[in-house]
Amino acid sequence: MRKIIPILALMSWIFPSGSSSQDVRLDAPQADEELQTVLTAASLTLALERDGDDAPQDYVAAARADYRRLLTGLYAEGFYGGTISILIDGIEAAGIDPLVPRNTVETVVLSVTPGPQFTFGRADIEPLARGTHLPGAFATGNTASSDDISDAASAAVVGWRNAGRPLAQTDGQTITARHLDEKLDVSIIIAPGPELSFGEVVVTGNVAVRTERILAIAGLRGRTFDPADILRAEANLRRTGAFTSATIIEGEAPEGSTLPMTIAVVEQIPRRIGAGVEFSTVSGLTLSGYWLHRNLLGGAERFRVDGEIAGLSSGTAGTDYSLGAAYLRPATFRQDTDLYIIANIAQLDEPSFFERDARVEVGIIRRIYDDVILEYGFGYAVGEVSDALGDRTYSLIYAPLEGTIDQRTNVLDPTSGYYANLLVTPFLGLNGADSGARIFGDGRIYRSFGQNGRVTFALRGQIGSILGADAADVPASYLFYSGGGGTVRGQPYQSLSVDLGGGNEIGGTSFFGAQFEARVDVTDTIGVVGFYDTGFVGADAVPFENGDWHAGAGLGLRYNTGIGPIRLDMATPMTGDDAGKQIEVYIGIGQSF
Repeated sequence: MRKIIPILALMSWIFPSGSSSQDVRLDAPQADEELQTVLTAASLTLALERDGDDAPQDYVAAARADYRRLLTGLYAEGFYGGTISILIDGIEAAGIDPLVPRNTVETVVLSVTPGPQFTFGRADIEPLARGTHLPGAFATGNTASSDDISDAASAAVVGWRNAGRPLAQTDGQTITARHLDEKLDVSIIIAPGPELSFGEVVVTGNVAVRTERILAIAGLRGRTFDPADILRAEANLRRTGAFTSATIIEGEAPEGSTLPMTIAVVEQIPRRIGAGVEFSTVSGLTLSGYWLHRNLLGGAERFRVDGEIAGLSSGTAGTDYSLGAAYLRPATFRQDTDLYIIANIAQLDEPSFFERDARVEVGIIRRIYDDVILEYGFGYAVGEVSDALGDRTYSLIYAPLEGTIDQRTNVLDPTSGYYANLLVTPFLGLNGADSGARIFGDGRIYRSFGQNGRVTFALRGQIGSILGADAADVPASYLFYSGGGGTVRGQPYQSLSVDLGGGNEIGGTSFFGAQFEARVDVTDTIGVVGFYDTGFVGADAVPFENGDWHAGAGLGLRYNTGIGPIRLDMATPMTGDDAGKQIEVYIGIGQSF
């Protein structure tokens, strides 16, 4: 026993106890709650205590670093006459040799006296590019936050960069604290640098995608320098799907009147397959799958084959089939336009009609802005239809024109913003068929409220019309129906149409639909939804005339997977003989709209 006691004593001296007994506190009685929060967030020593660290040397190092961090926190709130004292077991931390080991640290006291809060006396930055917007807080009489000084200098530099001067930088500053007046005078000089254009562009990291195609997609060379063009070029490269990352690096020095650039890319695995499943008690089970090649010809061309089987186990209609292929070539003709070619065959066995259709379409996608897209093209379609009007065939040439504005925060789970889409499709009927146009619009708006935006209101409106042609002279899939997922949940699939009498029905030549949802996040992963849907189908080209309405409502559950919510909706009709008497179930991925 006598031998064990000295050994234990020696071990306790070599390996000090790991129990955390440090008492760390901030002593700043003159600081208000906001300043205390800033100082607490700035302190490494307080962070160590929160994390349960018990190594004495860590506390010494953190305390020595906290002088600068706490001073930075004071400056950020406009306090330029403060004093800071940090005592470790009664000894000023600045006087402790960090290289001498300490066995224990029992108390750390961070004493801060903020002093008076300064305001800006002079607040000058020059020269400024035309259109530069400085932060409103950087002005005489406002609290002299150091962050506002940095933000103002950054805004001035950004203004010159937006004016085509990429090498703009601060060239000097004078900051004087007038303690008697409690004022801070700031004068910042900006060196704009020369006006430059994008110069030689070097591409690195590409193996399978050709360099000239990457340059064409980026579209930088020869244009006056603009930071927005760099962001747009990076987005264009990433949008192709051929790259896991695409970063544009600016040169450090000009070459004549140009600035060299480097595009660094990391290529994506070229092939991908995927599948999807969706179910509702109304339209049954839908299975889909695709095969994708992201770099078909070495120029970031995308080729995708899609197949879908819908209506499995449906009690209201037969089974639908579709098979399609799509080719997209980015940067065709110009940097902001893509060429697409689509071919598709489909069979639709719907409650009111049976249709087989084959079509091919060629067109252009132009990205006017990052969130504004215009599409136009030409197509040819042939098919056969059986419905209440009899059996007939059709062939037509059509020219779709589509515009989209998408300001949603997230496609699968939007919480704010809006979305608007308008598709106008003029068509020329061949072999004596009528000619006309199909118009369809879709608008959505989202607003979030409450703590952390946990309540989201979502509203959707749809409107459609067939102009210049009768229902008997257009493909049945061009006509409008309402009921089921996507229009009015709770109502049977395509249950609202135009009644010809004798139990015969066809689609309408006008449509209006509205959907309202209140989405509430109960937890970070679970959400509940209440919704109300309504729809109108008419026999005239003008909506709201010569037609009928129906409605449905229900409740939903959402489970957030991180990629998008899994959706479960249960709905019942609100109009008709079955109002409140039946429940329909819809399951899918992503919000309903």
